[in-house]
Amino acid sequence: QVQLAESGGGSVEAGGSLRVSCVGSGYRFNLYCMGWFRQAPGQEREGVATINIDGTTTYAESVKGRFTISRDNDKNTLDLQMNSLKPEDSAIYYCARKFAAGGPCYAQEGLFRHFGQGTQVAVAS
Repeated sequence: QVQLAESGGGSVEAGGSLRVSCVGSGYRFNLYCMGWFRQAPGQEREGVATINIDGTTTYAESVKGRFTISRDNDKNTLDLQMNSLKPEDSAIYYCARKFAAGGPCYAQEGLFRHFGQGTQVAVAS
């Protein structure tokens, strides 16, 4: 049974930094593309960043240069370091696993089958 458990997040003022983390279990973590998605109130969930098994990353244009996704395959952890945060970054952040091992790795929700319960990030202006 695939389980994804997020932690971190919280509240910060604009310009500040936060880190959200995720632990994956119930599957071979090192074989899967992983990603972060977010959903703000009244908006659809959107892809933020992905990282493939070889460490290749993709980012949404809105977070490029500010967010960094990383993974530790020995610890089964996925992190998202968020710097220079803006109020528009406020959302629930979800860790996600691609539906199958291998293949392309980019932040299209249809490619991801498993999501965590989410962790709240609030950025005050």
